[in-house]
Amino acid sequence: MKKIEVKKVPKITLANGESIPAIGMGTFGNDKYAPKDVSNAVYNAIEIGYRFFDGAAAYGNESDIGNVYAKAIRNSVVKREDLYILSKLWNNMHGKQDVLVALTKTLKDLQLDYLDSYLVHWPFPNYHAPGAGVDDRHPNSRPFFIEEFMETWEQMERLVDMGLVRHIGVSNMTVPKLKEMIPLCRIKPLFNEIEIHPAFQQWDTFEYCQNQDITVIAYSPLGSAERPKRDMESTDTAVMEMPELMQIARNHHVHPALICLKWAVQRGHIPVPFSVRQEEYFSNLASVTEDPLTESEMEIIKAADKNDRLIKAKVFLWPGAENWKNIWDLNGEIDRTGWTK
Repeated sequence: MKKIEVKKVPKITLANGESIPAIGMGTFGNDKYAPKDVSNAVYNAIEIGYRFFDGAAAYGNESDIGNVYAKAIRNSVVKREDLYILSKLWNNMHGKQDVLVALTKTLKDLQLDYLDSYLVHWPFPNYHAPGAGVDDRHPNSRPFFIEEFMETWEQMERLVDMGLVRHIGVSNMTVPKLKEMIPLCRIKPLFNEIEIHPAFQQWDTFEYCQNQDITVIAYSPLGSAERPKRDMESTDTAVMEMPELMQIARNHHVHPALICLKWAVQRGHIPVPFSVRQEEYFSNLASVTEDPLTESEMEIIKAADKNDRLIKAKVFLWPGAENWKNIWDLNGEIDRTGWTK
């Protein structure tokens, strides 16, 4: 098995001064890959040189991945302290008594004493069952309300106090939501995990987070061609077919996916691509250790931004909302269109 020297993988410095890998591996199998397929890929990825893994309770594979972490540590492939392991609180566990319960299960499943980071997966408690369809609406779904969210966040802060979680963060948070949240925090989020790729660069959110010392993690950094069909629309950009990316990829003699990852790491957000194919996740990691993009190529990609959100999250709409755009506060303020209590 080919390996990458861990010391060659670029690092990113967090607000607290800690350095972590500037690229990670995602673990969302998207209902297409069995938990065993994902966990096997995680084990091989550890052997190859990955040290940062992005997971979530909602992915349904933490117990399998926990077996892999335990095996890798037991076999001295890696020390626990050399791994950066992240998980997320799912939407149906936002209640005051539920956050600790959710984390306890995640720690048990992952066979860990602590998490390096724990994120609130979505900023509202809008639950959907696995395999939910595009028109499914949970009757209790609702928009973001800061009072509700801060009840959850205070429980997240408590996890840090208890030593069960080293860092806490958020995911899928817009700038208007962050502006309401940050002044009320005792412990500010260290991360915001959001969709970012060359067709959807989210400069406003990225720069706001940078100014707030919040590190951005990018899910779907390659455009998520295998995303749930419920989120697909005919006008969606095929990221791997963007002419600018294809030309730069030809210049570097690599696949356009690897250009996306080079761009991400050089820009300063952490991509967490997912693959169960060993040749792909090896190439993903190797790509950021060699042959960087030029300043000119970085500018070409910046200019190619389509502002095209591909992960629309339609299943999280509340009754009365018009469409998926209501979730994302596109008018610069928290959108509660159609909401009646």
